[in-house]
Amino acid sequence: VALPAGPAQTLLVPLTATSPLSQGMKAGPVMPMTIDGQRILLASSSGELDRSQVVSVSLSMDQPKAAQSLLLERFGVQDEGEVIKSAYGNLVDAYGQSTRSKWPEKVANDEQLKSAAAKEQQQLNTWLAEREKSSLDKFGGWSKGPAFKASGFFRTEKRDGRWYLVTPEGHPFYSLGVNTVSPEVNQTYVAGREYMFESLPKPEEPLASHFGEGDNRGGNGVDQGRGYNFGRWYDFYGANLQRLYGEPCTPDSGNKAGVAEAAKAGAAEEAATNASAPVAASEQPKAGVAESAATSGQSVAAPCTNTVDEQKWASHTLDRLQAWGFNTVGNWSAPVLGDAERMPYTLPLSIVGDYTSISTGTDWWGGMPDPFDPRFAMATERAVAIAARDHRDDPWLIGYFADNELAWAGPGDDPKSRYALAYGTLKMTTDVPAKRAFLKQLRDKYRNQAGLSKAWGIDLPAWELMEDPGFEAPLPNPEHPEIEADFKFFQKVFADTYFKTISDSLKWHAPNQLLLGGRFATSTPEAVASCAQYCDVLSFNMYTLQPQDGYDFAALRNLDKPVLITEFNFGSTDRGPFWGGVTPLSKEEDRGPAYANFLKQALSEPSIVGVHWFQYLDQPVTGRLLDGENGHFGLVGVTDLPFQGFVEAVRKSNLATVDQLNKEAQKAAAAADKAGHEAEGGRKADAGKGPGQGAGHTGGHSGNGH
Repeated sequence: VALPAGPAQTLLVPLTATSPLSQGMKAGPVMPMTIDGQRILLASSSGELDRSQVVSVSLSMDQPKAAQSLLLERFGVQDEGEVIKSAYGNLVDAYGQSTRSKWPEKVANDEQLKSAAAKEQQQLNTWLAEREKSSLDKFGGWSKGPAFKASGFFRTEKRDGRWYLVTPEGHPFYSLGVNTVSPEVNQTYVAGREYMFESLPKPEEPLASHFGEGDNRGGNGVDQGRGYNFGRWYDFYGANLQRLYGEPCTPDSGNKAGVAEAAKAGAAEEAATNASAPVAASEQPKAGVAESAATSGQSVAAPCTNTVDEQKWASHTLDRLQAWGFNTVGNWSAPVLGDAERMPYTLPLSIVGDYTSISTGTDWWGGMPDPFDPRFAMATERAVAIAARDHRDDPWLIGYFADNELAWAGPGDDPKSRYALAYGTLKMTTDVPAKRAFLKQLRDKYRNQAGLSKAWGIDLPAWELMEDPGFEAPLPNPEHPEIEADFKFFQKVFADTYFKTISDSLKWHAPNQLLLGGRFATSTPEAVASCAQYCDVLSFNMYTLQPQDGYDFAALRNLDKPVLITEFNFGSTDRGPFWGGVTPLSKEEDRGPAYANFLKQALSEPSIVGVHWFQYLDQPVTGRLLDGENGHFGLVGVTDLPFQGFVEAVRKSNLATVDQLNKEAQKAAAAADKAGHEAEGGRKADAGKGPGQGAGHTGGHSGNGH
């Protein structure tokens, strides 16, 4: 328990498993909090407790460096349900904002919301006018930079040791993107926890059209231990867009329209995109489940149709992105943005089907697809054909991503995590195509159980024992190096089969666009090497202070492929949502400098061709539908107002990209020119040598007069 020093406070320790995740959100309200003038600290607890066996309670501190004093006034037991409702009650106001804190952009009424939006538009107009004077081609490429061949589509090229994305018009392009630019990703479950919301609209009110139904229960790691993951939800962002961009409400049958109409489909698409179907939490309060089921059966028909002008939202959003110096619409964004032909965009390939999968441990978004399963090839063909159908001839489309954050390795650094794919495959039954492929590899190499037993240092009486489910392979060790060699070989063939299947399909359906890699969150050297072999670009999601902390770029340079950082962000907890993200900072003012440093370090790496921020919009205070994440790392908040200080800092960094890229290009060209002169000098020196003289590197330098 993180008990802060200071005045008296009430420490509440739940006697049943209780955590923010059990309440449906990644992070809970900041503790201690004040309720009715009393400082309250609600702790988290896990496991099970038999109260009948409790005979004493002890308090201790873990190796304090100085003498400590704990003053206890009262001790007792309270009703847990009332405690939880006090701690989590009325967290969210009518605009979807946290009630527990204040910040400059926080909105109190509709008039303030519209006034702030109008003021922002004036600033955007000034910035967009400045952009018109910049040296950019229509795709956002650097028109005064090095000249490349114009192919009519985006492509990659390496020049003077530096990789570039090249626009269809033949200009260098450094991709500055934003992910999830969509009006349909801010829904949060309300069923069973209505007490967390100060003001949900009544069924007869116009904004009630932003209610919907969902179900995010499933068997993946993403939702283990999470409560309130199905039933009725509400979309506060959609309601705020209604306030800003809504058309007059007209009497109707109650059907939804505009952005709100697509919300259910958007939520389902988000879950499918991440290959995730979260599981119901065992510790979710039973009363909450019953209440959720009852609530989900209610009719929520609105008395009139609310329509949001999607084109107006899209135009304003594109104005923002361009004014802020971005040039790419990132993954999972609204199709209307790419269709506008104002900014290049990317698309996901979400490969779903009934093929088998392999567990590597956590399986956050699900197990690894089995690429040896013929059904995987069929699912890939279907996904690529659908994705490419309306985009194969679009020059604004940079390319496609091969899924997202697949479980290539386990969660740790130990050998079983490093080779989790091999271990997981051998534990499967022989009706799994990947296991049959692995066993064939071993049979072809060792012929029989005696050969394998000797190489692996095990006693395998019969080959058939390896076919049994649950077979436990030995750990790699120096005495038996073939174990690790066999694991590496299988994982390389596995990755080759996966990426080649996707690459072959994309070359058939969309030969003009790029395959942008697998958006690695966890990876193995084998998977990255295969991605480099079959994809046009390597892509990584890196939640680090700089790209160089996320991967060994010396190893990546050996693969000689361009690299795209497809997710990074920096968050804080002082703008509403309670989670600061994977890379949290202490306060909002630190986010701008962190962004500037990340971009500067990315530009200094010659293999990186762009960085994409995750994400456009803050997550809901009480957690998004998919997994309960509730982070503040957006460019804009739930009220659709930008965090002004941050976007100004981001704009400054983005606009400086061309100058820094120019310096890096000149540096690379000078280095290449110097290397060329030295090589030429070496050849001339070698030509002037007599019999018996060496032609080594030293002679070349001497011959060039250095």
